Amino acid sequence: MPLYAYSCNDCQAEFELLVRSSDTPECPACGSAKLTQQVSRICNEIKYPAIARSWRRAAAAEGNLSNFSKAERGKL
Repeated sequence: MPLYAYSCNDCQAEFELLVRSSDTPECPACGSAKLTQQVSRICNEIKYPAIARSWRRAAAAEGNLSNFSKAERGKL
């Protein structure tokens, strides 16, 4: 599932969603399906592994495990 950035036309919320090709995305703030797909930001290469690990831990704490392999998910 690709990660897409959206902007809601009704409430102007900006967010990212993992979207399957068969799904119709909805705004998590107001539930509207009137969305505009945005250009996703590209992350620069991280030069400090400790920072990368802390960002990945924070993402895992929020429930976003999409950037972890199955083996890594078991170690969290």
